[in-house]
Amino acid sequence: MAQLARAGDEAAFAEIVRRYSPRVFRFASKFFRQRSVVEEAAQEVFMKAFTQLGSYEGRGSMEGWLTRITTNTCLNMLRSAKRRPELASADLSEDESTWLENQLSDVAAERHRAGERSLVAADLADRVLGNMSPDDRVVLTLIDGEDASVKEVAEFTGWSESKVKVQAFRARRRMRAAVEKLLGKQLPPAAASS
Repeated sequence: MAQLARAGDEAAFAEIVRRYSPRVFRFASKFFRQRSVVEEAAQEVFMKAFTQLGSYEGRGSMEGWLTRITTNTCLNMLRSAKRRPELASADLSEDESTWLENQLSDVAAERHRAGERSLVAADLADRVLGNMSPDDRVVLTLIDGEDASVKEVAEFTGWSESKVKVQAFRARRRMRAAVEKLLGKQLPPAAASS
């Protein structure tokens, strides 16, 4: 199919878009919350794929090649966007605030599992992730969100495996600090000192 598309067969390229667009949309939605931005990213991915089909050598999977394009496109879009203001506790819904207060007693043990156990926690993690640097966001999205290996992340981003490991370690530490900072803002004055 890729060979036909490279030769200018529009029907073959349309089949590539049909087959892989769910993956591209799902992956782009890990980076952006707004549907219109996800659609913009997906459109950009397929425009790049169409113009770069000549560089696709067929050694890896088409899915892997498109995932690399999606990763780089989303990362570039994040880098070019204005930095978002810091997430404040006032930005949290009542459900999110309640959840944070309830989790204070055992935040250290629950921090890694909370996102899987609660939609509120997943939304909170997504919001904190959205305020992180593009490099932190991409490494956490790929490794923790997509269960990609360090080697796969290195292939997708063009980074060395050691850079991926260091970036992931530091990104997790920064995310943990952001969540702890939010938790600290939620504490009533008496509870904060205990």
